[in-house]
Parts: sequence; C-alpha cells; structure tokens
Amino acid sequence: MSQQSNQSQFKLLAQRRFLPFFGAQALGAFNDNVYKNVLVIIATYQSASYTALEPALLTNVAAGLFILPFVLFSGLAGQLADRYDKSVVLKAVKTAEIAIMGIAGVGFATHSIEVLLGALFLMGVHSTFFAPAKYGLLPEVLRDAELVGGNAMVEMGTFVAIVLGTLVAGLLAADGSIPTIVITLVAIASVGFLSSLAIPKLQPAAPTLKIDWRPWTSTWENLRAAAESRVVFLSILGISWFWFYGALVLAQLPLYTKDVLGGSEEVVTVLLVMFSAGVGIGSLLCERLSGRKVEIGLVPFGSIGLTVFAVDLFFATPTMAGANLSAREFIAAPGSLRVLIDMALIGVFGGLFIVPLYALVQQRTRREIMSRVIGANSILNAVFMVVAAGLAALALHAGLTIPQLLLLTGVLNAFVAIYIYSLVPEFLLRFIAWLLIHFVYRLDRRGIDNIPEEGPALLICNHVGFADAIVISAACPRPIRFIMERSIFKIPVLSTLFRGMKAIPVAPSKEDPEVYERAFQLVAAELRDGNLVCIFPEGKLTPDGEIGEFRAGMMRILKETPVPVVPMSLSGLWDSMFSRKYKQVWKRWPRRFWARITLKVGELITPERADLQLLRERVVELRGKAR
Repeated sequence: MSQQSNQSQFKLLAQRRFLPFFGAQALGAFNDNVYKNVLVIIATYQSASYTALEPALLTNVAAGLFILPFVLFSGLAGQLADRYDKSVVLKAVKTAEIAIMGIAGVGFATHSIEVLLGALFLMGVHSTFFAPAKYGLLPEVLRDAELVGGNAMVEMGTFVAIVLGTLVAGLLAADGSIPTIVITLVAIASVGFLSSLAIPKLQPAAPTLKIDWRPWTSTWENLRAAAESRVVFLSILGISWFWFYGALVLAQLPLYTKDVLGGSEEVVTVLLVMFSAGVGIGSLLCERLSGRKVEIGLVPFGSIGLTVFAVDLFFATPTMAGANLSAREFIAAPGSLRVLIDMALIGVFGGLFIVPLYALVQQRTRREIMSRVIGANSILNAVFMVVAAGLAALALHAGLTIPQLLLLTGVLNAFVAIYIYSLVPEFLLRFIAWLLIHFVYRLDRRGIDNIPEEGPALLICNHVGFADAIVISAACPRPIRFIMERSIFKIPVLSTLFRGMKAIPVAPSKEDPEVYERAFQLVAAELRDGNLVCIFPEGKLTPDGEIGEFRAGMMRILKETPVPVVPMSLSGLWDSMFSRKYKQVWKRWPRRFWARITLKVGELITPERADLQLLRERVVELRGKAR
C-alpha cells in the first residue's frame, strides 16, 4: 500500500486527478442552488410580473421539474458514462451548463416563467448526466484506501455548495438586478467548465456498449445492472432512503420555522446551514473513524443517530408561532440551541450514513457497469424523494403537525434500518466490530500494509479468544472468510455473528468427514476467486495463553491452492472476557474498558517457502512475550 493512500483526504485537493473534478462538481451544485433559489424567490416576491401561479404551487412545480429528468434520463446517462471517457462526458455537461444559463438569462430579461422553468428542467437534465460520470469517475482515479475520503470530500463540497448557493441566491434576489443575476450564473458555469478542462483523460469502461436511447429500456437496464450484486442494490436503497429522509425533513423547514418556531426567513437559512454543515462534518469524519477504508460499520451508527436526533427534535421543539423572530432573536430564545444542535447532528449522522454506502457501491461494482449502477441510484433517489413529498402531503393533510411528521420520520428510519440489516447482516456485524475496537478496546495495528490490497492470500493467526475473528475483520481493509471449528456455531450470539460473516465451518475428519472435505472445497473456491481466507492453525482456543502446535490442514490448503501466506499475531486478549483464562462465567466480566490490544502483521511468505515450523516461528516472533 502506498504512502499516498495513507494521506489525509484534504491532500487530494492538491492533486490533478481529483481537484479539477472536485471544483467542477462543487460549482455545478452551487449553480444549481443559486439558480433554483433565485427563481423561486423572485417569482414568489415579484409574482405579478412573472406568473399567475401561487407561490406554493410554483415551488412544488419547480422541485418537480428539477427531479423529473433523473427519472427519465438516468438510464441513458449511465450508459453514456460507461460507453465514453467520463472526463469527456463531464466536460460536455459543463459546456451545456453555460448554454442553459444563457437561456435562463433570456427568461429573466423577458420575465418569462415558461423559459425560466424550461431552463430549470434543463439544469435537472444537466445534473442527471453529471451524476453517473461523477460517482463513476471516483473509483477510477482513487485507490481503495482513498474512496471514503474522496466521497467524503464530494459530499462535503456538495452540501457546502447548497448552503452557499442558498445564501448567494438570497443576496441576488434582494438586489433584484437582472444583469447581475445573469452574469453571476453564467460566470459560475464558465468557471466550472474551465475547471473541468483540467480533468485527466480516462479510458472508457465499456467502449463496445450499445447505447439504448429509449428512456424506459435504458432505465430498466440500469436497474438490472444494479441488481447484479445484492449488497450493492441494498446499499443503493439505503442511499435512496437517506434522500427520502432528507426530503421529508428539509421540505418542512420553511413551514416548521414559520408556523412552529416563529422564525423569519433568516431562521430557515440558519437551520439549513446547521444541517448542511453537519453533513459536511460527518462526511469528513468518516475517513478518520473508518481508518481510511470502506467501513460499512459506520452505516448502522449513522442510522442510529438519524433516528435519535429526529425523535429528540420532536421533544425539543419550542412553540413560538407568530413571533417572526430574526436569526439573532431565535438563537437567544429558550430551547432554540437544542433545535440547532439536533439539526446539526442529524446532518453529522447523515454524513456517516451515506458516505460509506457510496464508497461500498463503488468498491463492489464492476468497472464496466459502474456508471449504469450510479444511474440506477439516481433513478431510485428521485423516486424516493417524490414518494417522500407525497407521504408528507398525505400526513399533513391527515392532521399531523410538522413536529409529529419529524417524529414519524425518525421512527420510520429505525424500522427501515432494522429491516435492511436483517437482509444484510454484514452491516451490523461490521458495526459490532467497529464498536469493539473503538469503545471496548484500543486496537494497535502494526504492519497492516502487509495484507495485499488485491488478490488471494491465506492469513494465519494465533487463537486467543472468541473475538479474534471480529478484531481481525475490523482491522483488515478487505473482507475475510474465516475458517472456524464447527462447535463455535452452536454458541448463542456468536453463532449469529459468525454465520453473518460467512465463516467456513470445519470439523475433524474422523468426526464428520463430509464437513471436513466441504471446508477445503469452500476455501479453495474463495482463494481462486481472489479473496482472503483466515485460519487459526492451532485449531482451538489457547488454554494457557501460549501458542500451541500448528495443525497440518493448513498445508493441504497451500498444496491445493498455492497462495501467499500472511502471518499475524494477536496480543492483549488473554485477560479478556472472550478468552478461556477464566473457567467460571462470573469471572469473565470486563475488568477494564478500552484496554490496549495489538494486531501485528508480518511480511508475506511465498507458498513455496511455507512449512508448519517456519509459519509458527513467524507468528511466535510477531507476538513476542505479550499474550
């Protein structure tokens, strides 16, 4: 693993493979929000000169027109981004943005709401074609260890752009100068285009792909590509659920502020800033909390926060209807600080929820279909946001108050999370592993770079306690299939955990020859597929804290499937509740929390050099005197 992959995510901003793309996408999101908000504000406050539509109806029409292209054209957008160089697609889209802002300028100059709404629809088309190329480009220019940081930077940049776009739109609308508005919009689009010109060229992912220009069939093709991997498809549903959640919460902010909090338009902006800043902070925290790897254990953590703070927002909401408070007056009012903190923390946990999901989709999707999968994500995101708008309208029409709707959102999130994690236990297992090494223990990882970034390898380690596999899994940047004694699968709780980890059960050949042979077949298949397999060569938990003799089954694996061997050692777990040091159950309670444990990883050993004595010596040497 290169040194670069261990650098901070902010270092990406100094590299050409990321900075021009980051600038182009952030400026695109910025311009989207400047234009959309200027249009709504001006048409609302100067409605007589623009349209006969009611302001509330205009707002919903504008939102619908912007989302509609994602449903109609995401299929085609995904195919184009796979068929052609993604950098070329991005440059073409940024070129179109300048022309669209020119059309918008005509609409503002002539006070034509039809032209302005048409330009808004075209900006939706612009964003539709930008998204698959944007998210599809990241795994091509970033290493696996940089995916979380890169996605975090993109999400942070997007939500900062939303905040700044909203603020700039307010200033432009307040000034009211049409030339200033048009010049600003065209200038932002032009700077974004210039930034895109510096994006390095890439090789097309699927140069022979035949483009299907029919929206309905191309949409179905994208959904089919996303469904190729169950984990990827469910991750996309998780991302779409976040947009459903966000649409429900953010769409209520204006009425929530006016009718419940008694705040002015300034307070709406403050709440939006708190939420967006929270998403940015949560996104950036992902890299540090995940150890620069795709850590899906953060997803359940994020979903817990999304529920807890939505529910708390219901209980924290003060009633100050009709007060028309300024931002300063609202911040000074009793109870307002808790509301602001809840909004910020909803954003923080939203960032922790969504960034690992985007990175997981990119990591586990074949390059040839990456953009089509991202296109499917855009389709489902749009559908979920439309459903959220419909549900909110029905709920409010049925008599729910806005605070009650926020409470309902938090409760729904809990049920959806439980359902998703029951379908894919891997998320919950990674969360347990993440908690174990961050809150129960302090894990010191040494030599983790010796685990190959790709390709098959057999990991071997001493066997100290029942939690060994969870600790190793949490420390390793790649998924691992563990070989475990079948009797462990009979232990409550641990059985559920290890089955969810897809551990391979093994039994002595004399006891159950069928299970014994089946284990070797599964191991060989995993190694041939280029995966990591871990075995505890002692074959059982240590009874005294020392490293026992290695069994010969490991050598059969290497004989049938010659792969590099990675020796590892665990120390610090012998005194834990998971070891067999204490026979009585009541003596196994933790004596102290956050104890330091160590995982040391040695250099690769080629299969030709590997033998039982050498491998055991390496593991003993790595562990040293500690147990």
